[in-house]
Amino acid sequence: MSNTNSTPAKTPTHIAYQVRDRNGGKGFWTRIGSVWAHADGQGFNVQLECFPLDGRITLRVATEKAE
Repeated sequence: MSNTNSTPAKTPTHIAYQVRDRNGGKGFWTRIGSVWAHADGQGFNVQLECFPLDGRITLRVATEKAE
């Protein structure tokens, strides 16, 4: 028997961003969704609020730092 909780955490473990490169500068990052790790550590649930047509999707560990 396992003591792991099968319900997902209320706060996401990662944040999904669309990243578009800019000429000669840093990329432009837009938050587009949230990610929760599976309880068994073998995968993730990804919830996107929108789907980018250009750029790339980057997942970053969620932090308490203001964005």
